[in-house]
Amino acid sequence: MSLTNEITKDLTQAMKERTEPKLSTLRMLKAELQKLQADKGKAVEITDDDVYAVIKKLIKQRKDAAEQYKAGGANDRAEAELAEIKILEPYLPKQLSDEEIDSLIAEAAKEINATSPKDMGKLMKAVMAKAKGLADGSRVKEKVSAFLN
Repeated sequence: MSLTNEITKDLTQAMKERTEPKLSTLRMLKAELQKLQADKGKAVEITDDDVYAVIKKLIKQRKDAAEQYKAGGANDRAEAELAEIKILEPYLPKQLSDEEIDSLIAEAAKEINATSPKDMGKLMKAVMAKAKGLADGSRVKEKVSAFLN
């Protein structure tokens, strides 16, 4: 089953159960996917990678909004944004563990002979290519920086 179909099925289930936070979040996700489909054209199929990109964008927006709400003292709104993230995250592929990221970094560093902080850009590019979206860029940057220092 494609990810788009799974989201549609879960949206239908949330409608039947009337689970409000999940329902509104999945409706928002479905609307974003429909916008993407309209941009690509009806003849072009949306891939799971396209769906992952949309979900990652929405999660990033929610994180940014939650930070803004916390800074402004609106903790209830920040919690609502974080709750939406928890609803969206299960649709992403399982993220790599810290140990897996460390081994990717060591492997890539050996391949490109990265030894100093000057090699940060090259090493980041190599590691992110190997991770293929299975690790958050900020986590990888943190680990690469620690590895090179």
